[in-house]
Amino acid sequence: MRIPAALVLAAGLAACSQPVPPAPTPAQALALAPADPRLAALYGESCKACHAIPGTGAPLVHDRKAWDPRWKQGEAVLLDHAVQGFQAMPAGGQCAACTPNDFNALIRFMAGREDPAR
Repeated sequence: MRIPAALVLAAGLAACSQPVPPAPTPAQALALAPADPRLAALYGESCKACHAIPGTGAPLVHDRKAWDPRWKQGEAVLLDHAVQGFQAMPAGGQCAACTPNDFNALIRFMAGREDPAR
């Protein structure tokens, strides 16, 4: 039995497209933190003040609707924005202790993409 190529393609695309989860509520955003204790401390000391508070202009943690357009620019661009600063984002994100790997992990966490394949 042959399966038409269009049907296989449609099934494959349907499997890849997952609905974007809803943005967290302000209370949920405040409660979120990376699982890794070191990253959680860095996040709490530097990122959380802007990325967990609505109205700061920063994309809220785990708000995929806000993060997806940024994510499409690529992780290298997001890392550069974190390190160099971008618009209202201060250089280094006010995290003197963060390494490039820390920034990448924190960006993935905030963008709701802890799994690098997502």
